[in-house]
Amino acid sequence: MRMVSQFFTVASAFVFTMASAQVSQQQMVQNIMTETYNNSQLETLAYELLDGIGPRLVGSPKMQQAHDWAVRKFNSWGIPARNEKWGEWKSWERLTSNAEMLYPYTKSLEGMQLAWSPATGNKGVTADVVAMPVFNSKEEFNAWLPTIKGKIVMASQYQPTGRPEYNWKEWASAETFAKYKKEADERNAAWNKSMENIGHSWRNINKPLEQAGAAGIIWSNWSRGFGVNKIFGAGTKKIPVMDISLEDYGQLYRMIQHGTTPKVRLVTNSKDHGKAPTFNTVAEIKGSEKPDEYVILSAHLDSWDGGTGATDNGTGTITMMEVARILKKYYPNPKRTILIGLWGSEEQGLNGSRGFVWQHREKMPKVQAVFNQDNGTGRIQSINGNGFLNSYDYLKRWVNAAPESITKEIKYTFPGSPFGGGSDHYSFAAAGVPAFFLLSSSWSYGSYTWHTQRDTYDKIVFDDVKKQCGTHRYYDLYGKRRP
Repeated sequence: MRMVSQFFTVASAFVFTMASAQVSQQQMVQNIMTETYNNSQLETLAYELLDGIGPRLVGSPKMQQAHDWAVRKFNSWGIPARNEKWGEWKSWERLTSNAEMLYPYTKSLEGMQLAWSPATGNKGVTADVVAMPVFNSKEEFNAWLPTIKGKIVMASQYQPTGRPEYNWKEWASAETFAKYKKEADERNAAWNKSMENIGHSWRNINKPLEQAGAAGIIWSNWSRGFGVNKIFGAGTKKIPVMDISLEDYGQLYRMIQHGTTPKVRLVTNSKDHGKAPTFNTVAEIKGSEKPDEYVILSAHLDSWDGGTGATDNGTGTITMMEVARILKKYYPNPKRTILIGLWGSEEQGLNGSRGFVWQHREKMPKVQAVFNQDNGTGRIQSINGNGFLNSYDYLKRWVNAAPESITKEIKYTFPGSPFGGGSDHYSFAAAGVPAFFLLSSSWSYGSYTWHTQRDTYDKIVFDDVKKQCGTHRYYDLYGKRRP
């Protein structure tokens, strides 16, 4: 997350305007900037969370480990923190998995089990492979289902090329690129129409396949980039589901198209722990003048578990934690109470942040602003007023307190329009709280890291994450009343 330093510097300026008379505003900002760039803890936090703990699927033992780690970190900085229960979830633990083609020859296949996939044990499931065709009607689909009993079903659209569109556009002739685009659009339209015809989508297709007696399911949810797939949930109760790389999935498909029936073995080792309590981690720096007014720094701690959740949303998490650490060091007695919320289960529907809003509904009229970070590793480049009519007056005052090196790229849209429910700011905005989602530069987030198996530590751009940190530190200084 490039945004960490940017978020950090801007937030600091906002929080520090009302600093003590002994320390000038200019000196306070300089102290924060020096700490941000010369004594950053971001790399250490990222290592401990992403490499040391790993992916944080809601309800899993890893998720609980992450909550407990965050509380210990906050406490070590002198910031009181707690885990607040909001509900419970299925507790599933990822162990090892593998897929092998056994016929027409032996080969390891690149892939992994999907979240909550049932376990097969070490013996695994071995069966012939069939590919789900395009259907013209629900009746065709229903007639086909009995043929898959005891088979491993390929349930994703075949992708004949693993080259993303930008690569075609760069290297192909104009004629070849036009042909590629036409054929790709036709394939996508045919597959989408087929799913419409049978009344299912990629989110629920696995259920009827399991009910029809499939032995297992193979997916390849290509993310439109070299070597990347989206990793979501299995959606089955008894049979294993694995996502296979585009390259291996395509080979199996072409074998079937040329009259060869491949045989595959799927092995999914995992543990089902039943249900487990689920939490938000909440840290608090108590306000000295207006302790019952709140500024909330928001990020979600949970992740999908194809990678280690580095940019979704490990970077948001370590940004908010680093902001809190530096605030505590240089501005330990803010005017307003600063809450840091690391939410659980954003990925399953903003469950943690919605739970917090409900549990603390009496506080919501006193929340002055929520700043949510959840879009990759890039520095902040755009701020939208999210439909709050007077947001311009407050956010501009906040951002102007930050150094130009942090703010020079930022563009504004005021009052803007409300964002949809794609991240945790929406839980607060729906309750009438001024909540803002700070947009960052892409770094190919949508294709290469968002929900993919490549969302790992090495994708973080720490210089930009430091700038994120700087962007989030100034509200308490320059914010007055909520917009």
